[in-house]
Amino acid sequence: MSGAGGTARPVHVAVVGGGISGLAAAYRLRALLGPDARITLVEQSGRLGGVLRTVPLAGVPIDVGAEAYLARRPEVPALAAELGLAELLVHPSGASASVRAGGRTAALPGRTVLGVPGSGARLDEVLSPAAVAQVAGERELELAWDGADRSVGELLRARFGDELADRLVDPLLSGVYAGRVDGLGLRATMPALAAQLDAGARSLTAAADALLPPPPPPTPPASAPTTARESALSAHRVGALSTPPDPTPPQPAKPAPVFGAVRGGYQVLLDALRQAAGAEVRLGYPVRELIRRPDGWRLEIGTAADPEALDVDAVLLAVPAPALRRLLAEVAPAAAVAADAVELASPVVVALAYRSEDAAALPATSGLLVAADEPLSAKAFTHTSRKWSHLAPSATDGLMRLRASLGRAGEVATLRVPDEELVARVRADLATLTGITAPPVAAYVQRHGGGLPQYGVGHGELVARLDAAVAEVPRLAVAGALLHGVGVPACLATADAAALSIVADLTRQPVASDGSMAV
Repeated sequence: MSGAGGTARPVHVAVVGGGISGLAAAYRLRALLGPDARITLVEQSGRLGGVLRTVPLAGVPIDVGAEAYLARRPEVPALAAELGLAELLVHPSGASASVRAGGRTAALPGRTVLGVPGSGARLDEVLSPAAVAQVAGERELELAWDGADRSVGELLRARFGDELADRLVDPLLSGVYAGRVDGLGLRATMPALAAQLDAGARSLTAAADALLPPPPPPTPPASAPTTARESALSAHRVGALSTPPDPTPPQPAKPAPVFGAVRGGYQVLLDALRQAAGAEVRLGYPVRELIRRPDGWRLEIGTAADPEALDVDAVLLAVPAPALRRLLAEVAPAAAVAADAVELASPVVVALAYRSEDAAALPATSGLLVAADEPLSAKAFTHTSRKWSHLAPSATDGLMRLRASLGRAGEVATLRVPDEELVARVRADLATLTGITAPPVAAYVQRHGGGLPQYGVGHGELVARLDAAVAEVPRLAVAGALLHGVGVPACLATADAAALSIVADLTRQPVASDGSMAV
């Protein structure tokens, strides 16, 4: 860049928002722009990480925000490899999950797509006999699919009935979005299922079947010889084989893990990103206004009583929907309107540590999802020490750790409940579910006010309008969970795309199909 009088100066980019999206964007900007660029990361709170947070629970780091990432997506392993953290990626122990529905706890049924059953799904332990019959008959119902987006709950209730929606799909989607099945859009939350319907699937069951591996063939019953002569002939045939049969049949390939985590918690990744980005970090500085200038942008930061102007060449916004709406109101009004339409959920996580002998009754499962109509406060439990082998009780402390999630979309009152009461509610749930009544040796409560965007009906169109409006504004880009997925991999993908867009704009170089460019 050139300053006054043509004097060359380093390019200066502001990243607003210090969550995983903002940190990853700052890191990618550094990689693209080189060591001389000036990158300023502005975060209104006093810490980095956003909804990712790792805290010591009885001396062991535990994530009390997101704890896992989708392992089938490449973004986290690729970033970990770049940062030299690949050896710290871990996968679950293999313990299965369960669900609490209809007043009883059952294994989470297999052969479903986020709870939408394919052929052969065993639902009798979760649904009533009448509901099982209704689900089985769905493939025979005529499906009039017009391609319009609709809520997951609306479609499921019409096709399968209320029980499947409330007892299985709702708790699964709530675990991802902290939202309710009737408020979440099909295309944004189940895009693969919607694509099968677009392709002509004749039922939801058929759409799920197309996304699931074929069921294993039934095992034929063993037949024993019925007479002494047949028994002798059988023995003769076996003895006549030149090579005896292998007594151990080949084992099926172990399925790839669905989830992964970071040993030491996400804080390890956040710290590595901050160091590698080499950004000037301004904590406790809200951005009050975004102003266009002929050669870039001016950010009004700080408080009204102590304002400060920050002049930069480009701005990358990685903030929640309300802040995005406010900052874009003047510079990209159509994008601000789209951001304003995104609702937020405010989940709460309660982490507990128990002596192993006090928590001996904790099931050997990875966790428990709770149907929305169950008389419990928590919407899910993660049996942390069962799910992750590296967090199993050690010889050093012998403690069992778990966490509970509370607060679905629309339940903002949960945020205002005192810590002691939240812990008491979780302990009461735990006593109901497992019989564990002993006090924990440690507890931690983490609130995430407005932490999760809700992907409602038409979310894809909202994001498309937002993207198009921002693309018309030079040297401006947006990243974050409100765009194309709430998980860490999706956030990393938006951060990379936003950084590439900023650098392409600054250098007026097109981005190649492989994401590379000349800088």
